[in-house]
Amino acid sequence: MSGYEITDYITPEEYMEMRKSVEWSAFPLEEAAEGLKNSFILVCFREEGKPIAIGRAISDRGYVVYIADVIVLPEYQGKGLGREIMNTIMDRIRASLKPGYRVMISLMAAQGKEGFYKKFGFIERPTEFYGCGMHQWLEGS
Repeated sequence: MSGYEITDYITPEEYMEMRKSVEWSAFPLEEAAEGLKNSFILVCFREEGKPIAIGRAISDRGYVVYIADVIVLPEYQGKGLGREIMNTIMDRIRASLKPGYRVMISLMAAQGKEGFYKKFGFIERPTEFYGCGMHQWLEGS
């Protein structure tokens, strides 16, 4: 996309601001830094140096990839940045596969965003064969 710089990094502070912009939960910067450092794929769109959209995937480097983040600042939504992030992530996953290998890509869509991910071949759960997605947050004491 013209007019935007694409990088493979984001600072923990920038990342937490992105999460805050879409009303996702906060956690310590040190924790964010560790998660970002261990990303399999990280793509960040910037305008004048400022992050405006980010996508991130993690992997076991075997057959499992999890798309952990697709965040577009609210004022930039509807401009195709989310689509570009997903295309980039999916292309990089495909490029990482050896001949004959398969990978299961999972994600947890934000409420109301399921249709967006269907465009990339994701299916909603539950189905006849798959149960619903589940998660929980644990907090250290």
